[in-house]
Amino acid sequence: MLFFLIALLISSNLFSANVRIKDFAKFRGARDNQLFGIGLVVGLNGTGDSGNLNSSLLANMLKNFGVSVNPNDLKSRNVALVMVVADIPAFYKPGMRLDVVVASINDAKSLRNGILLQTPLYGADGNIYAVAQGPVSVGGEDAKGSASLQKRFTVVGYIPNGALIEKEIPMSIVDGNSVTILLDRPDFTTAARTAAAINTTFKTNIAKAIDGASIKVTIPNAFADDVISFLALLEEIEVPVDTPAQVVINERTGTVVFGGDVKISDFVLSYGNFVVVISNGQIGDKQATIGNLITALRSVGATPQDIIAIIQELHKAGVIYAQLRIM
Repeated sequence: MLFFLIALLISSNLFSANVRIKDFAKFRGARDNQLFGIGLVVGLNGTGDSGNLNSSLLANMLKNFGVSVNPNDLKSRNVALVMVVADIPAFYKPGMRLDVVVASINDAKSLRNGILLQTPLYGADGNIYAVAQGPVSVGGEDAKGSASLQKRFTVVGYIPNGALIEKEIPMSIVDGNSVTILLDRPDFTTAARTAAAINTTFKTNIAKAIDGASIKVTIPNAFADDVISFLALLEEIEVPVDTPAQVVINERTGTVVFGGDVKISDFVLSYGNFVVVISNGQIGDKQATIGNLITALRSVGATPQDIIAIIQELHKAGVIYAQLRIM
C-alpha cells in the first residue's frame, strides 16, 4: 500500500514567513570546497581487493618506513584501495577536523572493521589541505528477519572527524567596501525584500538587489574596523521570504507535496467514479485550493493514484496556478 503524505503550506504566515538572512542566504566568498584523495584501508578480514594493485601501493608505502618488500609477497584480501572525499567549510583552520567518506574503488567485498591509512586530501588546485586516517564505520550489522529493512552497503564507509586540516583555504568576502549576499534559491521577490529589510534596519540605503540571486551591501563607515560585527547583524535580520506555489509529485511512493498558496480556477472534471466541480472559486463551502481539493477527494475514497492523476490532468488543463514537478 502506497504511503501518502500531504505537506500543506498555505496559510498567509507560512507563505511569507519571516526568516533570518543566515537561514536562506550566504555571503559571496564564504563557500565550501571539495577535497579528495586515494588511500588504503587495511585490517579487512579477507574482504578486500583481489589482484596486485593494492599490494604494489602498500609496498611503496612500506618503502617510506625503510622496509623493502616484494609486492608479490603481499598478496592479500585484507587491503582495499579506496577513494576518500570530504567537504571543507569556509574559514576552517589548521588543526580543525572534518568528516570523511571512504568508498571502494576495486572489487572489495566489504570495508567493515577496516582502518584507513594516512591519506592526503587534495583540493581542485592540486594542493594538500588535509590528511585523513582512522577506523571506517559502515553502520551496524545487517538486520535479519524483516523484508522491510534495507541491506547494508558495506563498500562505502564513514569516518567521523577523520581528517585533520593542515592548510587553510584562503577566502575573502569583502570586496572593497561592500559584501554580496547570495540567496540559496534565486528569487526576485525575496532579493528585493532582503534589500528593503536591510535598508529599514540600518535606516539608510546601503543594500541593493543586483539580480534575483544577489544583494550588494555597502559596509557603513561605523563598521569599517569591525566588519565581522556588521556581518553578524546582517545575518540576524528577518525577511519575509517568498514561497513560490508548486506541487511536487512522486509517483513511485504516492507522495504529493505542495507549498505556497496553490489555488485552482473553476472547472468540471469527470474521472472514473468521481465528478469534481469547482465553481466561483469554491469547493463546496471552502476556498478552491489544492489542499482542500485533496481533502475532498480523500473523503470520498480517492486513492493516491487517483489524486495524482487528477492533479496532473488539472495542470494540463491550466487550472492549477503552480509549478508542477514530477519525480
